[in-house]
Amino acid sequence: MEKLIYLDNAATTKTAPEVVEAMLPYFTEYYGNPSSVYGFAAGNKEVITRQRETIAEIIGAEANEIYFTAGGSESDNWALKATAECYENKGRHIITTKIEHHAILHTAEYLEKKGFEVTYLDVDEKGLVDLEQLRAAIRPDTILISVMFANNEIGTIQPIKEIGEIAQEHGILFHTDAVQAFCQVPINVDECHIDMLSASGHKINGPKGIGFLYIRKGVKIRSFVHGGAQERKRRAGTENVPGIVGLGTAAKRAAESMEERTKKEVELRDYFINRILTEIPYSRLNGHESKRLPNNTNFSFQFIEGESLLIMLDMKGICGSSGSACTSGSLDPSHVLLAIGLPHEIAHGSLRLTLSEETTKEDLDYTADVLKEIVEHLRKMSPLYEDFQKKQKK
Repeated sequence: MEKLIYLDNAATTKTAPEVVEAMLPYFTEYYGNPSSVYGFAAGNKEVITRQRETIAEIIGAEANEIYFTAGGSESDNWALKATAECYENKGRHIITTKIEHHAILHTAEYLEKKGFEVTYLDVDEKGLVDLEQLRAAIRPDTILISVMFANNEIGTIQPIKEIGEIAQEHGILFHTDAVQAFCQVPINVDECHIDMLSASGHKINGPKGIGFLYIRKGVKIRSFVHGGAQERKRRAGTENVPGIVGLGTAAKRAAESMEERTKKEVELRDYFINRILTEIPYSRLNGHESKRLPNNTNFSFQFIEGESLLIMLDMKGICGSSGSACTSGSLDPSHVLLAIGLPHEIAHGSLRLTLSEETTKEDLDYTADVLKEIVEHLRKMSPLYEDFQKKQKK
């Protein structure tokens, strides 16, 4: 394959060369266990502290409020399970939404089996939470509200500050899954009244297998992994020093370039969206037009199957997704698209294409041209489209 256009950056990103360079010495040269007392290894504890400080500064937190994990899914699990365990005497009710990542939804289902009650909020046709519905869902025994900062499939950014204010007003802990939003949009945990926040390295040109959970000082969250004193006794296990260095380096790099990078992404995103919607009939944009991640596009094309679309795009060197990478291979339509009101037959014909800092206008023009050809080709083979055309001619 001569040409490769990678437009699945919501699934994962390429690890930046300078991130790899920063990590390498900690595999072969500075390989000591940070818990060891001798100087050779103890230096790695200082390195971890510096990365913690870097990440904390980006979200307006304190360094001792950052806990390193194996990624976003672990952070989400920790936030929900540990809150439930610690605050169950206060209440057993949790509020989340129908469009969360499965790391939240499946954890919520697990907690339901343990006797907790979970309210799953609806969203509107753009993917936004209704703040009045959130208020109405709050009960005296509500202990946690967990709403993702920005959706991983349709890119819609939630009114996080307002949600945080409602949670604070009622004395309820507020967690947000910010895996897609971290270093893509500005985040200040104090301004948004966020008590816990999940993020992951591989979404920001960092390595896989590393992330963090921000836990506000004073929040009583119990240990998630037992067996040692690492992460201030809350997550046992020898620290992943190369991964932590990679995460810190990637976060610093992404934060410093965020304003310029996202401005470019928004311009290219909107250009691409306009091309698709104006040049491909019976297409629609999923998610909010403006309150969306800078690099996210998500379309539905009537009368075709998304799986066939992805295969044919791949044959042309274009990498995309039909939704979350965690549900790829499933024949069921995306739970997010169903939640915003799309019927099954339209949700099945959906495509998520997410940009990176390396994406060019030429890449998107090529993709738009190829998409037009593929959609037209697939519709010619579709009995549904043939019936639709016949009805249109009557």
